[in-house]
Amino acid sequence: MWTDFINYLRQLLSNYVLICAVTAWITAQLFKLPLNYLTTKKWDWMILISPGGMPSSHSAISTATALAIGLYDGFDSSLFALAMALATIVVYDAVSIRRQAGFHAEWINYLVEEILKGGNLSYKKLREVLGHTPFEAMAGVILGIFTALILWFIYY
Repeated sequence: MWTDFINYLRQLLSNYVLICAVTAWITAQLFKLPLNYLTTKKWDWMILISPGGMPSSHSAISTATALAIGLYDGFDSSLFALAMALATIVVYDAVSIRRQAGFHAEWINYLVEEILKGGNLSYKKLREVLGHTPFEAMAGVILGIFTALILWFIYY
């Protein structure tokens, strides 16, 4: 049983594509902390597990995964085509749909605050930073590319 666990762990740690995905995600989330501090002058540790912000961890993880699959399985593989399609959807979603949801939350929060000024209602404010600017998404894409390439040279 112990040897099975060690074998599974060895398989996970030797999975180049998985390591690229996890590394890109962790790196993007860690970058958010000091970058957020530079703009707000406050340490917000919740940003490590929050969506939105600079750089886009969604863009980083999907791009790193797609490029890693292309490098490992070939850019002519159907798996790479699938990974690219999913990465494109993820980046599009981050800069359009989720960003618009953030704008909607901002307006809803404003309207509710105006209504609450006249009454005694309780309300939990909606999170307004859900998506990404195109610049934040592009930073995530670039981070994902660099992550996959650096790890490719380390692994192979």
